[in-house]
Amino acid sequence: MKVALSAGAEKDLLDGFEFYEVQQESLGWYFLDSLYADIDSLSLYAGVHPKPIGAFHRTTGKRFPFSIYYQVNDDVATVVAVLDSRQNPKRIRAKLSGIR
Repeated sequence: MKVALSAGAEKDLLDGFEFYEVQQESLGWYFLDSLYADIDSLSLYAGVHPKPIGAFHRTTGKRFPFSIYYQVNDDVATVVAVLDSRQNPKRIRAKLSGIR
């Protein structure tokens, strides 16, 4: 299966990178490497994760507290958001409700 990133997901990753890079130099790069590895695993496992919010599947990052939300259409898993799991669930639902 192919994996694609939406512009919103790319921005989410950049925001996470900036947050962790401020915490410690090079931690932002480790964050990106880790999350991209989790995203790449969707080429094998897309579609097996639960759909807790509407039409979006969710998997969690292995090393950082982030959730990866994606949709599967035909032979493509499109990551629509990569969100910090520690935030208010209402905020997550609000963000995902604006994505089609």
